[in-house]
Amino acid sequence: MAQEQANPEEVVLGQEINGARVVTLNRPRQLNGISDRVVYILAQFLEKWEKDDDAKLVIFKGAGRAFSAGGDLKMFYEGRSDDSCLEVVYRMYWLCYHIHTYKKTTVALVNGLAMGGGAAMVAPLKFAVVTEKTVFATPEASVGLHTDCSFSYIHSRLPGYLGEYLALTGARLTAKEMVAAGLATHFVLSEKLEELEKQLLNLNTGDESAVRAVIEEFSMDVQPDHESILNKLPTINKCFSAESVEEILKALESEVSIDGNQWIAPVLKSMRRSSPTATKVTLRSVREGRKQSLSECLKKEFRLTMNILRSVVTGDVYEGIRALSIDKDNAPKWSPTTIEEVKNEDIDCVFQPFSSEHELQVPSDDFKRWSGKYEHTIYADSSN
Repeated sequence: MAQEQANPEEVVLGQEINGARVVTLNRPRQLNGISDRVVYILAQFLEKWEKDDDAKLVIFKGAGRAFSAGGDLKMFYEGRSDDSCLEVVYRMYWLCYHIHTYKKTTVALVNGLAMGGGAAMVAPLKFAVVTEKTVFATPEASVGLHTDCSFSYIHSRLPGYLGEYLALTGARLTAKEMVAAGLATHFVLSEKLEELEKQLLNLNTGDESAVRAVIEEFSMDVQPDHESILNKLPTINKCFSAESVEEILKALESEVSIDGNQWIAPVLKSMRRSSPTATKVTLRSVREGRKQSLSECLKKEFRLTMNILRSVVTGDVYEGIRALSIDKDNAPKWSPTTIEEVKNEDIDCVFQPFSSEHELQVPSDDFKRWSGKYEHTIYADSSN
């Protein structure tokens, strides 16, 4: 029988059912956005259950129509004049590390949006189940931030240069594309998700083979649609392997007029609408991630987030949040306004290490929980 660990009005609910533990993001009106309270309670549940010998399996899900639409941007905007939101940044990055290295078997049941920080609770899990309603994206550069919450690690390990494409454009992937790219493990029709959850709750084991067998009873083999962006991977690799954002844009411009490349025009438009500084920070972060461990990526991303929120170089993140979530005019005024105006020394400043006591303190040895599921798909590419 379920044992509720929080009242029904709480932002995160915890249940104990047999050997399973269920955590439910419970802010449906806010699309289950990640707030400071969400991070705090979720971390408490995960720490408690990891030490509980009776907890065999941990299931993540979201109430309503979203798994999680990412971080609560208004929280950062309201705390822009002080450091009130910086503690939650530290906690969020520790939570990311904990999710990647979690010692119990984990399953995400994703029946809606999975974006930004929310997607960081999906891709690292041993089993990530998505439905026809699932949509994935990492759109941080479009609001002046950077691809955060461990995605410089995850994106840099996707096939070819797909990670750079997703990070710089904020492009959305369907559930079928998530499975093909390795960002999810199984596709299940939404109408079957409730029954799948019931079966998992009755399993009373965290044995990975047993959990996989149950999921596979409900899952379907899927392939991306003919028009999927994953079928454009050769062109994506050609363009997004360029050394700089400027060169990527030039490569895209040279390809857009080729027959069959009409998909590039909205890609160019999206990149040009994003913060020039954020796109440069994002590209460098993902590129560095190719040679960094999980811990190194998280420490770097924490540093970038702190420097961006402190407006070390530009206040673009607050302008982006204003345009998207406050005034909602969708007309941010970036500073500087063009890629060409962004100085390399300013980007270097954003990446500058802190003194040791102010860095993110996570263990240096990685547990390799996110194993690069894409290696087993048809989209594996030796160029990554």
